Amino acid sequence: MAKKEKTDYLIQSVSHALELLEQFHEDVDELGVTELSKRLKLHKNNVFRLLATLESHGYIEQNKVTENYRLGLKTLELGQTFVKQMGLLRQSRPVLEEVVRICNETSYVAILKDFHIIYLDVVETDLTVRVVPRVGSRLPAHCTAAGKVQIAHLNEEELEQYLPTQELKAFTSNTITDRDELKKHLLKVAEEGYAIDDEELDVGVRCVSAPIRDYTRRIIGAVSISGPSMRLSMERIDRELIPLVKKAAEDISMKLGFHR
Repeated sequence: MAKKEKTDYLIQSVSHALELLEQFHEDVDELGVTELSKRLKLHKNNVFRLLATLESHGYIEQNKVTENYRLGLKTLELGQTFVKQMGLLRQSRPVLEEVVRICNETSYVAILKDFHIIYLDVVETDLTVRVVPRVGSRLPAHCTAAGKVQIAHLNEEELEQYLPTQELKAFTSNTITDRDELKKHLLKVAEEGYAIDDEELDVGVRCVSAPIRDYTRRIIGAVSISGPSMRLSMERIDRELIPLVKKAAEDISMKLGFHR
């Protein structure tokens, strides 16, 4: 009896579902049923059934405004698992530990997703007063150091797509809520190569962050140092923490194949 090839065991509906997910790549953020039907060469009813199934598991979500579909958070979770196993976290963990050893403040690595940042990993200070770790949480980009240092490198079109037409949400009295003021601030961030959250998300907490690049020179994340403002004075941030976080970001980037 001839041994069957793995291709003999393929389930067509699963293949179609994976092909559907693969349509969302590069600059393709959202697609409608009609466009997906054309791309996959499947009847609209079949596409809708695939979308409904993927949506029920969180791999696809519908934009209620445009009625188009986009990738869901479950795909991000899978991506984070891959990153954790294969790249960013493996390379950044020793650097985070070294940062904490030097300054004894909590250090994070974070990525940007849909104008929010998600902390992937943290190494905590051993000091009693510390910032509560938020690994896995979605935090707004416009008022976090890790967020600002990444959106500062988006082009004008990408930034316009992310920024709401109304004012940005205020979390403290220091939050930048005006679109034009934020854009001006981001130009400075991009030029200086670091960002500071000066109690913009949480009162009493400051953070400084620098971008992580991969071998293609693309920004894929950020490394941050965070702590209570009573310890993270602006003088200490300028003197000690900015050089430290920029070096940490460069060290991780070099591990990922980045070269100047």
